[in-house]
Amino acid sequence: MKRYEQIPHTADIAIRAYGEDLKELFANSAYAMFDIIADLENLKNSVSIDVNLEAPSKEELLVSWLDELIYNFYTKSIIFSEFDISFINENKLVAIARGRHVGENRNRLKTEIKAATYHNLSINPSEKGYSVEIVFDV
Repeated sequence: MKRYEQIPHTADIAIRAYGEDLKELFANSAYAMFDIIADLENLKNSVSIDVNLEAPSKEELLVSWLDELIYNFYTKSIIFSEFDISFINENKLVAIARGRHVGENRNRLKTEIKAATYHNLSINPSEKGYSVEIVFDV
């Protein structure tokens, strides 16, 4: 199963992410976002952050997750490329995000993403797992 694909959107950037379960769906959504932000190929991780979030629904949890990672990207200058979600349900997520400080990796940066949006956001179950379409504000 592929992690994600970019899909056409008129003004912003949109992706469709896939996962066999919610853990993989959330990890692949985060990977897709950072793959758009920076070149992740052969990025060696040297830092990590713990993420503990709660939200009223899994869609709101997904946006909170992605926005938390974007916040850390901008405030701590970390390009994330690996996402280990140890616990997830409809309302709670516990994870470790690993990456590398931008520093000498500034040449890896590609596209600025400001936020994940709620535009038509719906996590959809399928026979192969889950999919979600996410629009990023650029």
